[in-house]
Amino acid sequence: MKILIYGLNYAPEPVGIGKYSGELGTWLAEQGHEIQVITAPPYFPKWKANRNHYWREELSGSKVWRCPLWVPRRPSGLARVLHLASFSLSSFPILMAQWNWRPELIICIAPTLFCAPGALILKMLCGASTNSWLHIQDFELDAAFELGLLKGRLTRRIAEGLEQKLLSRFQRVSSISHAMLARTLKKGVKPHKAFLLSNWVNLDEIYPLPEKQRADNRYRKELGIKPEQIVLMYSGSINKKQGIEILIHAINLLDKRQELIWILAGDGPDKEELQKTTRNLSQIRHLPLQPREQLNEWLNFADIHLLPQRAEAAELVLPSKLLGILASGKPVIATSPEETTLGLFAKQAGFCVKPNCPKAIADAAIVLSRDHDLRGQLGLKARQLAEENFDMNKILTNLSETIMRG
Repeated sequence: MKILIYGLNYAPEPVGIGKYSGELGTWLAEQGHEIQVITAPPYFPKWKANRNHYWREELSGSKVWRCPLWVPRRPSGLARVLHLASFSLSSFPILMAQWNWRPELIICIAPTLFCAPGALILKMLCGASTNSWLHIQDFELDAAFELGLLKGRLTRRIAEGLEQKLLSRFQRVSSISHAMLARTLKKGVKPHKAFLLSNWVNLDEIYPLPEKQRADNRYRKELGIKPEQIVLMYSGSINKKQGIEILIHAINLLDKRQELIWILAGDGPDKEELQKTTRNLSQIRHLPLQPREQLNEWLNFADIHLLPQRAEAAELVLPSKLLGILASGKPVIATSPEETTLGLFAKQAGFCVKPNCPKAIADAAIVLSRDHDLRGQLGLKARQLAEENFDMNKILTNLSETIMRG
């Protein structure tokens, strides 16, 4: 089958939507499908694009078109909107050129929803032999208003009306959690069009390492961390959308505890500010994102994983980093309402604490850091949850079968 994947982020971006879109393209190509991709140059999570112009490459069995975009230094408010819109505009001519290729399936990845009109126009030009699929990784519109990036009651009403019309025109709409899929139904998607397409984790690549190897972990050795010290890690995109400022307040409460080492790793638009605000906190170590080939040892480096989330974004996105945490068999402290998808998993594999409450994070960190057996029990449950819900082979096999059924 000829499949066109159309979205802002793609491989080789190491985290987030680009990682999953890239793995999706690779998987489908390995199944014998003919894959073409229209995407931007890699820029996430550093928010800096290299080779920011039109170019084409062959990547893991797929033909990939790269289209330039504007990347703001501070992606907030109007700047973020213009950033998303710039890609939809630059990619539109390349998208329309696919009419000659006549894809049988167009998979549009949101964000950005700005690309959806173009995908629907191409489907119309190609005719009944082409199907359209919208996959929602992030409710960008809802998040923008809930987080205060966009404002105005009338503006929101107009934007949501347009969003609803777009969603209704796709033949299939999927999202990454049951709660997010339920939100698509509230936006007018018919139940027979809705499809759960969870993000996934490769359980053969990410797995728990034996406890006896803990002291020999390369990161513990390189950073000079003593065996009795407990490592608490946040790893991912560093921006205010993640609620990382709440985590910093929690670390402030516990900074005098020499047995706790806090690892803050990743890249993003707010990293420099984060380093400045934490320069007086003695127990923090700042690191970049680590190479994929070291990911399993990296995730196992942590005794406890940290997953801050702002309350306003609780059901607008399910953090993809949760999947690797669960697969590594480590407990997690997440900030989320208990009834959310993240909250439900965190309660089973660690602690789900009230958002915007640094003391709740600190209290959970103390409990877990002092109880070795509890960390072990929660880690076993975490791995079980990963195997039951996020097995890459199961999820993508189900997707492939659904695509072939039409």
